[in-house]
Amino acid sequence: MTEVGQRAQIAFGCAALAGLYAPVSADEAHDVLAAAWDAGIRRFDTAPFYGLGLSERRVGDFLRSRPRADFTLSSKVGRLLEPLKGDVPDPPLGHLRNGVRYDYSHDGILRSHEKSLARLGLDRIDILYVHDIGEFAHGPEANARHMKDLTGSGLKALERLKSEGAIDGFGLGVNETEVCLELMKHAHFDEILLAGRYTLLDRSAEAALLPRAQTAGTRLVIGGVFNSGILATGPGPDAHFNYEPATPEIKEKVAAIAEIAGRYGLALPEAAINFPADHPCVSHILIGTGKRSSLMRNLKQFGRALPQELLNEIKPFTIR
Repeated sequence: MTEVGQRAQIAFGCAALAGLYAPVSADEAHDVLAAAWDAGIRRFDTAPFYGLGLSERRVGDFLRSRPRADFTLSSKVGRLLEPLKGDVPDPPLGHLRNGVRYDYSHDGILRSHEKSLARLGLDRIDILYVHDIGEFAHGPEANARHMKDLTGSGLKALERLKSEGAIDGFGLGVNETEVCLELMKHAHFDEILLAGRYTLLDRSAEAALLPRAQTAGTRLVIGGVFNSGILATGPGPDAHFNYEPATPEIKEKVAAIAEIAGRYGLALPEAAINFPADHPCVSHILIGTGKRSSLMRNLKQFGRALPQELLNEIKPFTIR
């Protein structure tokens, strides 16, 4: 695992392997995982929610034939899967026939960990993230209940799993900075998987979370480097930001950033994938796709540090 202070490495996110936006066959999933492995990627991230268990199953099918000491695997807790019963429609996109309920309690976290091991067919998960805690995912009222469960007993389950050696560490897998700062008052997190809040466009994690993580010795794994697509596609008519159609204001910001990056000889997606990699707290950049061609394109773009002059020029157009 990359240590804090080294330039970040690439990790592979496995949501798309389970048909995040479009169906992905078992052969296609295996093909892109094999491409990631052949390219030297040894860090993989999945979750029960991805494909309602299908991602964990496919990741486990691939990794079981690899030496266990050669890779690092993370999954998540906070959602429990239960088989659907009765005459109900099958889930879309080839997902497994499971229902979902949130459970951030002590027993819910232990049960989720056990079920993930069964779907993976592995005897160990290295890192467990608390998945989608926060008002971004739940709204204020429901999140207050979930935070009470997590701080009242759920964190104790994670600390127990770590102390017993069942996992190497635990953290948060979220899309917002505020909940990270709040929960860091209650526990030490080994890692935070943060999506979309430390990017070329959205640098809202810089003010408080990055300094707090550096002080605490908490690694950051940065996902969502393309901010739901707009930093990959540019500000076209179908551009998306933060899981929604991009507003004219966001498109104007991205157009300005793209123009500046181009003057430094960088395509917008190349600048986006490299932007977080040099912060001393960032251990990995998480990229995910169901296609070998997309993976190889992203890997080809990774590895160039951005000039400080470029970062200074784009600063007025970023979200802070």
